[in-house]
Amino acid sequence: MTTYDERASLVDVTTTAERVQRSVEGVIEGKPEVVRLALTVLLAEGHLLIEDVPGVGKTMLAKALARSLDCSVRRIQFTPDLLPSDITGVGVFDQQSKEFEFKPGAIFAQFVIGDEINRASPKTQSALLESMEERQVTMDGRTYELPSPFMVVATQNPVEMEGTYPLPEAQRDRFMARVSVGYPSPAAELRMLDAHGAASPLEGLRPVARAQDVDRLTAVVRAVHVAEAVRRYAVELVAATRAHPDLRLGASPRATLHLVRAAKASAALAGREYVLPDDVQALAVPVLAHRLLPTSQAQLNRRGAEQIVLEILHRVPVPDPARQARADAPDRRPPGLRER
Repeated sequence: MTTYDERASLVDVTTTAERVQRSVEGVIEGKPEVVRLALTVLLAEGHLLIEDVPGVGKTMLAKALARSLDCSVRRIQFTPDLLPSDITGVGVFDQQSKEFEFKPGAIFAQFVIGDEINRASPKTQSALLESMEERQVTMDGRTYELPSPFMVVATQNPVEMEGTYPLPEAQRDRFMARVSVGYPSPAAELRMLDAHGAASPLEGLRPVARAQDVDRLTAVVRAVHVAEAVRRYAVELVAATRAHPDLRLGASPRATLHLVRAAKASAALAGREYVLPDDVQALAVPVLAHRLLPTSQAQLNRRGAEQIVLEILHRVPVPDPARQARADAPDRRPPGLRER
């Protein structure tokens, strides 16, 4: 049964998210759905991959979100000569103590912006695997916890392939969602000329939420209810990617977990304490598509992963909300009248 405090916590989620969204939209014109997805990933305790052509505001979106939160922020410019120790840290020998002292790398921040992540070598990219999954860094046999909240927002350019290294499947699977910013509408581009003409709008951006607020709101998201029928629906969607003839690699069990977590965050942002099938459907493409590998024949037929996910959404039956509500309701009938 919902208590007053739980309702108030959901109100906190929506009001805080609205403040952050307004702050970011002051920099990113005409892309409310992109900002909403970034907030969903943040509250779901995931990581975001922003993939698009140059000049559409990928890094600007990441910076605006980071500056809207009173969190420690580090930016990593990924280049071919970047070393894993530049990200995780390195042990330095102290002449006085005669011991090695750990010097934390750029990953030790609450908000990490990885710019052009696919320009670093696979060895450097792999330095993020433990940090993104386990929120810790292991160095010289010792484990160092990362701060909370912790989110990696990485950008990459899918068009310019010269001098880049494609993200391996294990790396892409650790990003909860992928988003494309896209070109702005003519009206939004006109407003951008006014807002960005004299100075960068990032200069006047001030935090509208604290790190403690994010931790408190993510705890509310974890408590959002997911009915058995909705959980089965998410599992069936992911399982359908593994059996699809146009895919040589389907989504992993981690994708199922990310899909449900993102759906819980989406429900909380809508002021609901329960997840609907609509939440799962709305997030299926951004959460699943970047993990899938189409077959060569599908690529020749110009069938992308997004199109295949949409086909799966049309094919997998959606749970009946009324039946779902009845299944979740307690059975108050006398034992003799209950179904056997």
